[in-house]
Amino acid sequence: MTFEFFPEKAPGHVENFVKLAEKGFYDGTQFHRVIKGFMIQGGCPEGTGTGGPGYQIKAEFNDTKHVKGVLSMARSSDPNSAGSQFFVCHGEASFLNGQYTAFGRLTADAENVATLDKIAGAPVVSSRGENSKPVTPVKITKVSVTRPAPKA
Repeated sequence: MTFEFFPEKAPGHVENFVKLAEKGFYDGTQFHRVIKGFMIQGGCPEGTGTGGPGYQIKAEFNDTKHVKGVLSMARSSDPNSAGSQFFVCHGEASFLNGQYTAFGRLTADAENVATLDKIAGAPVVSSRGENSKPVTPVKITKVSVTRPAPKA
């Protein structure tokens, strides 16, 4: 999947995600929480939804709507508790608007959307009180960052 970031809306979150990606933090992790029609969540080094990078970053709530393809940071009940876990919306989730930091979106080509749909459609079993744990782990092979060419 390919995403574009929103550095003008969430500069700290974009910087954090890029920093983790460039040092290989996400490579080999999995989407540990999958709810079709809602979202797919990854970025936990433990694969359980309980791990992180060892630090937290401050919320950067903005006006981005949580709709299919939006990339946002997961957190606990503390708004300033995001670290490495992220989610990609698989449907509209307006109840998250202004409460979770959206910092990017899936680029809208057919292959990206098909990949999101395939992950969201993975068979799941109960975990932590909801049917969201993929029966077969859905692994992130590698996260790489491509920077735009400088403007002439």
